[in-house]
Amino acid sequence: MRPSDDQPDETALIGRVQRGEAAAFDELVRRYMRRGFSVAYRVLLHREDAEDLVQEAFIVVLEKIDTFDASRPFGPWFYRIVANRALNARRARTLREADPLPPGVAARGESPIAALERREVGEGLARALGSLPERQRLIVVLFELDELSSVEIGGMLDMPDGTVRWHLHQARAALRRALAPLKEGVE
Repeated sequence: MRPSDDQPDETALIGRVQRGEAAAFDELVRRYMRRGFSVAYRVLLHREDAEDLVQEAFIVVLEKIDTFDASRPFGPWFYRIVANRALNARRARTLREADPLPPGVAARGESPIAALERREVGEGLARALGSLPERQRLIVVLFELDELSSVEIGGMLDMPDGTVRWHLHQARAALRRALAPLKEGVE
């Protein structure tokens, strides 16, 4: 169940948070921490930075909860805070990116040639994604990896879902062009 599927319960929970109930805020954090972390991690590509950012986002929520309209779903508002802060953090600093396996080390049971091909494809995909504008890269990641709908992404990024679909279309076309040489090498 998505956190916002139970709107009446969520509305009551937000009301309790707005009245200053610590247990209600803890419940809100429990419900939204995992997805918030996922969004932050997809943008920042660094676990500790994503964890810190989500904690900061919850502090912002606590500071601004009185301005939140409890009749609206909490999730899109919270995820918009996380996504905007993550995009700003990504612009503000250079982030560490770690290769899952050190160069030359193959996964268990994988031949060196297969490991090299996998790494080349992974590096090509990372370069292609890196060449996209930040907003398009985030939309692709949220849609393809987190399996969010264009409506959900639009709510997070404060844009119409038609605009999200347009960005997704443009990003996919750019990725196809960028990855075409890799595809030709495999065939």
